[in-house]
Amino acid sequence: MPQRTRDDVFDTLSDRLAATFKNLRGKGRLSEADIDATAREIRIALLEADVALPVVRAFIKQVKERALGVEVSGALNPAQQIIKIVNEELIAILGGETRRVRFAKNGPTVIMLAGLQGAGKTTLAGKLGFWLKSQKHTPLLVACDLQRPNAVNQLQVVADRAGVAFYGPQPGNGVGDPVQVAKDSIEYAKQKQYDVVIVDTAGRLGIDAELMQQAADIRAAVDPDEVLFVVDAMIGQDAVTTAQAFLDGVDFTGVVLSKLDGDARGGAALSVAHVTGRQIMFASNGEKVDDFDAFHPDRMASRILGMGDVLSLIEKAEQTFSQEEAEKIAAKLRGGPKAFTLDDFLSQLEQVQKMGSISKLLGMLPGMGQIREQINNIDDKDVNRVGAIIKSMTPTERAEPELINGSRRARIAKGSGVQVGEVKNLVERFFDARKMMSAMASGKGVPGMPGIPGMGGGAKKSAKKAPQAKGKRKSGNPLKRAQEEAAAAERRALGPGAGQAPADGGAFGLGAGKGPADFELPKEFKDLL
Repeated sequence: MPQRTRDDVFDTLSDRLAATFKNLRGKGRLSEADIDATAREIRIALLEADVALPVVRAFIKQVKERALGVEVSGALNPAQQIIKIVNEELIAILGGETRRVRFAKNGPTVIMLAGLQGAGKTTLAGKLGFWLKSQKHTPLLVACDLQRPNAVNQLQVVADRAGVAFYGPQPGNGVGDPVQVAKDSIEYAKQKQYDVVIVDTAGRLGIDAELMQQAADIRAAVDPDEVLFVVDAMIGQDAVTTAQAFLDGVDFTGVVLSKLDGDARGGAALSVAHVTGRQIMFASNGEKVDDFDAFHPDRMASRILGMGDVLSLIEKAEQTFSQEEAEKIAAKLRGGPKAFTLDDFLSQLEQVQKMGSISKLLGMLPGMGQIREQINNIDDKDVNRVGAIIKSMTPTERAEPELINGSRRARIAKGSGVQVGEVKNLVERFFDARKMMSAMASGKGVPGMPGIPGMGGGAKKSAKKAPQAKGKRKSGNPLKRAQEEAAAAERRALGPGAGQAPADGGAFGLGAGKGPADFELPKEFKDLL
């Protein structure tokens, strides 16, 4: 099954909000009735997402007060101003600014995890350890869950998978003193020079007074710098009740959301920070050890409103791609199409895979919520199949794919376990991609596309083709004809006010009520998808 594109718990909420804002487009002025109707739709969307009622009331009250004020009535585009207000209020209820880990001045820094059984604390301990390791820290995972069967062994396996140290002197399964283990782990960390200690505590099936007291005793024994409450993003309204109970019993300092890739409605994320006054610090959204990152309220609000998360995408790229490698590929592309080989293509493909699921990466782009179904159909196994085909080629064939004839295609197909047609299609798509990338790198623009600002000579070519719209005979050259048709389509979409902002403020310049899903890609791009 293909992986989901982004934080699926918010998909329904995103769709409802998008439909609500669509009704506002094109209105030069918003009446009080328009604002009331919009507030009502937003309220329904939030309640359907399982957001706690007190949070919904506070949110709607704030949005209405601001929407009825001067900032909307005096705006050039009231609909966009409403979206801006909703975005800012979403950021506020998600915690405002990004909350960073408070590290101890004199180490080790102690981070204690608490939460219900089944919330994913043990797995999350490994993910947190892996994340801290990537931030140049040396974490130690401590097994203080001595109640649940095999919890100690599970944490050891998780630590091994994350490549971080483990401390578990007691066998668990009901044997051992978790408070003593927590105390001893601090001395052990000092001796071995680990700068962060992550204490995994026992989970509860409910609000268990005895185990809650145990968590409080561990806190008192190790005096942690951070106590993180791990909450399952799929449990809905119960998240608020549980969070309040843990706040009273243990007094946590921050929240971690687990299972954001689930199918629930996501109200927990929008409720916990507002109700408890403790910010969400991290979010986990997958099974892999690196499916975990710091929580940014502004980026999450942007995703919920379908505006993407480009900053996170850039950060992932910076972590994955080295500057040296990027410059090397750019130089090859500038050297002409044939300088970029299938080996280079495979290397770039593997680098992109390191960033995570292709569908998740696409989901971070603005407007991709409108084509979510198409993105969901992308299977990362297809990328592995491409790699298998290229690796079945000889070094000479990878350097000079023009040599790949019928008999070579048959051999490559047999070696990679695919059909001959798949080899042929891959090579043809590679030629198209290489030509397009080389043209972009040399500043000549994208083949088959009209002039795009900052993309080189394409603008001049499309300007010369302008008379075509007045009835000039179509070119017999397929490439030129594609350019002419694309330029004509662009003029029709932009209308007589070409070059000006569209009436509804559409960010993609496609006319009123249109977005990226309405854009028709040139054939050269379609063949690559």
